Amino acid sequence: MKVNGLILAAGMSSRMGDFKPLMKINNKTMIERSIDSMLMGGSYSVTLVLGYQGERIERLLKRKGYLEKNVILVYNKNYEVTNMIDSVKIGINNIGECDAFYLLPGDMPAIKANTFIKVRETMDRTRAKAVFPTIDGYKKHPPLISIELVKDILEFNSDGGLREMWKELDSEIITVPVDDLGCNLDVDTKSQYINVCKYMTT
Repeated sequence: MKVNGLILAAGMSSRMGDFKPLMKINNKTMIERSIDSMLMGGSYSVTLVLGYQGERIERLLKRKGYLEKNVILVYNKNYEVTNMIDSVKIGINNIGECDAFYLLPGDMPAIKANTFIKVRETMDRTRAKAVFPTIDGYKKHPPLISIELVKDILEFNSDGGLREMWKELDSEIITVPVDDLGCNLDVDTKSQYINVCKYMTT
């Protein structure tokens, strides 16, 4: 099964007060860590959806050689007036040939490569159309989504966004428990950033 990855990094980081993707954890930016964990978890390529200050991310990734690591950059030019599901659709249209793809917000840099692997093994075993890791029974990122669901996602039209979409597709979802605190750690505020930095240095 060929698996690609999709990372969403078009947002304006308004709650943080700083540009999240380029904030550093142990001398490496959050966006680099998100890409690295996805590639180490078995993604053949990673499509990154950029928007706000996307050129800064593009310059960094070019300088660090990520475009030679099958990292593809696309832009949501309407990031100010669209939401996450619109970035998902843009990313899907540029995901490349694959059987399934991981989906991850760019502000979740602490997920272990083994979590990606476990989710993939579950899809391999069950042939489910979507597999979510869970912690204490709650669905977390990163889901692995079969290419068979692409048509449903592209046609989905609701103000409810991704959460509402997954409610409609609930019958297609399988879950697998993981032991990965990183699945609980997104970075929207300064205090969350401090917590992630502490977690990733222990």
